[in-house]
Amino acid sequence: MGGRLFVLDVPENTPIVEVARALPAVTVGTLGPYLVIESEAPISIDRRATGVRHAVWYSCVAGLDGVRIAQWTKDVLRTVAR
Repeated sequence: MGGRLFVLDVPENTPIVEVARALPAVTVGTLGPYLVIESEAPISIDRRATGVRHAVWYSCVAGLDGVRIAQWTKDVLRTVAR
């Protein structure tokens, strides 16, 4: 099983999930009220590509499974295996 990043399924987070969905080897599913971004490889999302403001960016992660956040700057969210 790969690593999973959980994002609350609300309209504000849709651009983040759509950018993640376009990444190679990433799948997006749902689990209860969450969108689950899953990949065997590290996940790297560019905030500028999402168009979200910083407040949404820094509040989008609801949980992690099998990964940890290696980088979370104003422009990049990157996970690596735990």
